[in-house]
Parts: sequence; C-alpha cells; structure tokens
Amino acid sequence: MTYCVGLLVNQGIVLLADTRTNAGVDNIATYRKMFIFETPGDRVVAIMAAGSLSITQTTIARLAEANVVEGANPETAILLAPTMMDVAAIIGNTLAKVRSEVEQKLAPVGQGAAASMIVAGQRRGGRMRMFLVYPEGNFIQATDDTPFLQIGEHKYGKPILDRVVRPETSLADAQKAALLSMDSTLRSNLSVGMPLDLAVIERDACRMVLTRRYEAGDPEFRGISESWANAIRESFSNILV
Repeated sequence: MTYCVGLLVNQGIVLLADTRTNAGVDNIATYRKMFIFETPGDRVVAIMAAGSLSITQTTIARLAEANVVEGANPETAILLAPTMMDVAAIIGNTLAKVRSEVEQKLAPVGQGAAASMIVAGQRRGGRMRMFLVYPEGNFIQATDDTPFLQIGEHKYGKPILDRVVRPETSLADAQKAALLSMDSTLRSNLSVGMPLDLAVIERDACRMVLTRRYEAGDPEFRGISESWANAIRESFSNILV
C-alpha cells in the first residue's frame, strides 16, 4: 500500500509520498511514487500514484514518452496542454486505458487491478490546481473547502489536515502538516514506509522550488515526529475530565 498527500494553499503546493510497495509480508520493496514534469518558468506538473505498480509505471512511462515523441501535441502531451484541467484529462485518459489493458490480461485468472493519482501544478498565466484522478479516469479537484487530497492509506493522516489546513495556511505550515500527517500514518500502518519524497511548488514560480528525500532515521523528520508526540502527550495530560 502507500500514502500520498497533496496540500493546495494560497502560497503554493506541498506534496509528500512514501515509497513502500507491499506484495505480502515477505515481499516489500521501495519504488518512487512521485513524478515531476516541468519546463521551468513555463509549467510544472507533479504526479503521485497509489495502487497497482504495473498500472502506475506504465501510465507514467506513456505520459513521459508523449512529451518527447515526434509530433507531440497538446492533446496527448502534458507539457504542451493549454490548461491544468487538460493535463488532468490527459492523465485520466491514459490511466483508464492502461487499467483496461491490464484488467483484460488479468481477467482469465479472475484478478483485477486499479490505481489512482494526485496531479498538481501550474502553467504560466494559469492558476495552481490539484486533482485526484480515479482509476476510471474521472477526477475531482481540491477547493477552498477541501484544500488537500489523499490517496492510499489516508485515514490515519486525515485528522490533522482537517484541523489545521486552510487556504491561508502558510507554505511552511503546510509542509509541516504534510509531514505530521505522514508521521501519523507511519506509526499506525506498516504498509506505508520510508523513504519519503517531498516537493514544494511556490505560486507563480512554475517550477519546483524544493525537492527532498527523507531516508529512514533522518534527524529532521525524527525531530518533528518526537516534538509532535511530546506535544500530544502534554496536551492530553492537561485535559480535565
């Protein structure tokens, strides 16, 4: 399983994904689940994926190839699409097609497969947008009422996002909220694991301003986790019943 979370606030976008892939208790591996496509200064598109590895890897490969193939066009290349809505549509169509192909191959053995994606970014002259793309290819987008999206094992990391994330949340606090949301998930679900990939996009920069990998035992992440645990314990002790 996996956990990916994206936050869309007024100052920018924060994205965080784990890298654990689990095909059973004795078959655990590490695969990147965040993929970045950008033409710095013109546009940046980030994709996070959860679900069947065969579907997500094939989808990302086809999206990457569509950008560089001879005759690349705005209808199939996300780095040429005129709007972020068009980008989401291209990714949705590609994901749905790959899913259908994989399911046809799995049908004789009675198995199925699915994947979902979070797509976020901005093009020059447009506004920042973030979408959740479903396995069928349709999608929804983050709004002021719900300025974050999650895929994978989302239930453990959702409470803190519900409580603290608003459009006016600073980019620094959004990054902290994403890391604490992931920390809560890591503590409660063994199918989510490090390393973690973090990416930050500032509004109107149209490029990644920060990408960072947190390895197991990272002192910065460990410090955040311990501070949060101590703060929770202290607050719990101070509540009177």
